[in-house]
Amino acid sequence: MKHDKVGSVMTEEVVRAEYGTPFKEVARQLADHRISGLPVIDEDEKVIGVISETDLMVRQAQTPDPYAPKRRPRLAGLKPGARKQAVKARARTAGQLMTAPPVTVHAEDTIVEAARTMARRRVERLPVLDEEDRLVGIVTRRDLLQVFLRPDLEIRQVVIDEVLVRALWLAPQTVEVSVVEGVVTLAGHMERKSETKIAVSMTRQIDGVVAVVDKLTFRLDDDRFQPDEQGLHGVTDTWKRRI
Repeated sequence: MKHDKVGSVMTEEVVRAEYGTPFKEVARQLADHRISGLPVIDEDEKVIGVISETDLMVRQAQTPDPYAPKRRPRLAGLKPGARKQAVKARARTAGQLMTAPPVTVHAEDTIVEAARTMARRRVERLPVLDEEDRLVGIVTRRDLLQVFLRPDLEIRQVVIDEVLVRALWLAPQTVEVSVVEGVVTLAGHMERKSETKIAVSMTRQIDGVVAVVDKLTFRLDDDRFQPDEQGLHGVTDTWKRRI
C-alpha cells in the first residue's frame, strides 16, 4: 500500500540553533515560538543534536542553591548517564545542552515509519532530512495524527481503487465498502477465502483507517490447500504478485 510521506505533513520553517547558540537564546526561541524542542545544526545544515524542554529543565533544576553548602563536582565516579546530566547542568551553549546523536527521519519516509520511530524512541518530534541528510523540516506527533483526520469518503474511495480494483482485480460493486469515523466495513461474497484476507489486511494498512469490520464471505476455502496445490492452482503466487 502507498502511504503518505513525512514531507507531506512536516513543517518546513524550522526553528533551529547552532552549536554555539547561547543557553538563554535557546530558551528564548522555545518561548517565543511556543515549541517544546528544536534541532541543533552545523554549518552544512546537518542535524547534530536535539534540544527539548527537558534538557533546559535539567540545567535549571541543578542550578546551585546560593544558601546551600558548596560541593565540588566530581565527574570521574559518575555513570555515563549521570555524567551527561552533570554536563548539561553546567551547559552554556546549545551544543553542550543538546542530546546526541539525534533521532531523525527523511522526507520520503512514510508517516507510518515516522510514527513507529517516535513510539520506539519515545520522542515527540523528529527533524526531517533530505536525500543529502540536510535539515528540511520538523514533524511532531500532532502532525502525524493528521492522518486520522482523513475524510471517510476519501478512505472509502482508496479502498475501492487500491484494494478492490488495483490489487484484487475486482469490479467495484463486488464488495460493499462503508466508512464511519475511520472504521471500514467490508461486506460481500468473494470467490476465495484468501481474497477476503488480502482485502482486510490491505484495508487496515490505509492511512486514516482506525479499524476494519470483516463481513466478507467466500465460496472456496483455499486455506486447506497445501502449498504445492496452491502453486498449481495459481492462488498464492498470483495474489503475492498483485500486492
